[in-house]
Amino acid sequence: MSAETLVKGYDTLRRELAARDRGLREKVMSLDEAARLVSDGDHVAIGGCTLSRTPMAMIWALIRARRTGLTVSRSITSTEGDLIFASGLGKKIVTSWFSQGIVWGISKVMRHHVEKGLAEFDEWSHMAMGLRYRAGGMGIPFMPVRSMVGSDVARIRADEVKPVRCPFTGDEVMALPALNPDVALIHVQRADAYGNAQLDGLQFMDIDIAMAANKVILTTERIVSNDQIRRAPDHTRIPFFTVEAVVEVPYGSVPHECYGQYEPIFAQLDNYAALTSKDPIAGVKTYLDEFVHGPKDWAGYLDMVGLETLLTASRRGRVIFND
Repeated sequence: MSAETLVKGYDTLRRELAARDRGLREKVMSLDEAARLVSDGDHVAIGGCTLSRTPMAMIWALIRARRTGLTVSRSITSTEGDLIFASGLGKKIVTSWFSQGIVWGISKVMRHHVEKGLAEFDEWSHMAMGLRYRAGGMGIPFMPVRSMVGSDVARIRADEVKPVRCPFTGDEVMALPALNPDVALIHVQRADAYGNAQLDGLQFMDIDIAMAANKVILTTERIVSNDQIRRAPDHTRIPFFTVEAVVEVPYGSVPHECYGQYEPIFAQLDNYAALTSKDPIAGVKTYLDEFVHGPKDWAGYLDMVGLETLLTASRRGRVIFND
């Protein structure tokens, strides 16, 4: 799937928008029900960034639902990318960086799949990813930039970016193709039943992703009343009319972190790194079998992580609110 096939024309975007139910209605459902909103082969955007606010519970549910052939886009990709490739959930990831994290180094699982031709890693600059989502949210087919002109990223993506002349100055700029995902998966600290979502901490590219996507699946640490949302309207970043599903999933980013709620579960990430360091393929399969396919449900997975571990992560994550 090239950049051109990811770009949707204005008429297509208008038809999709007109077909959506944008009414103020309750959209609360389970992880399994939300997973049914994603079809094989969809372009799915993932909110958050690296280890922050990754919608891990929703990705976990999609793997268990045996979805396949997804094109996945994200600002920066971490361990969720390994699980997406190794499970067969996705065969292409569009992102600016793909690594378990600075501490653990470049993903050996990603290298295996890409170097063996089993999957694709489309690398863009971080700014380019953000501006592509911004273009998608604005309903325009491309975004002109200077930042990639003359770069190796532009050279590698030569079939997907186009040099254009500014009609006002005659200067040459680079046209980045818009990203309009079929579905966006975004994890937030709180949302009401209608899908009005409030974010604490860095917003990353989530607002543009929500506006660019045809539909949004929200997972949230807790569902709050609409009255509470209205008491702090300036904190509402994602509006209800973009959202198709709201799933209450406490610890929905574990083993990653959720700002102000809990820090990463480093023991789990260290364990995963140790498994994949020895043998990337056998290691990630062991992890998937034990922690994704093994538990009865998400609560069962959290039981495996451990109550004491979760409480410690929560205590450390909430220290930012201490006086």
